[in-house]
Amino acid sequence: MRTLMIEPLTKEAFAPFGDVIETDGSDHFMINNGSTMRFHRLATVETATPDDKAIISIFRADALDMPLTVRMLERHPLGSQAFIPLLGNPFLIVVAPLGDAPVSGLVRAFVSNGRQGINYHRGVWHHPVLTIEKRDDFLVVDRSGTGNNCDEHFFEEDERLILAPHQ
Repeated sequence: MRTLMIEPLTKEAFAPFGDVIETDGSDHFMINNGSTMRFHRLATVETATPDDKAIISIFRADALDMPLTVRMLERHPLGSQAFIPLLGNPFLIVVAPLGDAPVSGLVRAFVSNGRQGINYHRGVWHHPVLTIEKRDDFLVVDRSGTGNNCDEHFFEEDERLILAPHQ
């Protein structure tokens, strides 16, 4: 099994998979009579049809044992999905490029600095949320509507990957 090397999360490195939601280096302007800085259009919510709705949820995630064997990835073909950490803790992100099925050799892993969120583009393969802390909360922006919006791909045993513990 190949061990996934964990990369720092940057806008450039993550661009093929989605958006990094962060204030560092992002466009902003003042609002509310100069008392508030608005960091504008950090990500775009994607939906498949005009009847779909963007919704906001909170996910409470428990940490998985490390090292983790990556056995599966999922994708949301009908909408984007954003994760914004609420408690300021770093978290792990495992992704693969768009395609009919993820290719094990193209899977990448990133770590957020705890002040960065991510927005998976519609159809991008990714692992379900991976918290480093024992338990963590995330604000999630995704799609609600008709149709199946979650495809899962389970890797054959010889395609599985190891995600080493984050240092």
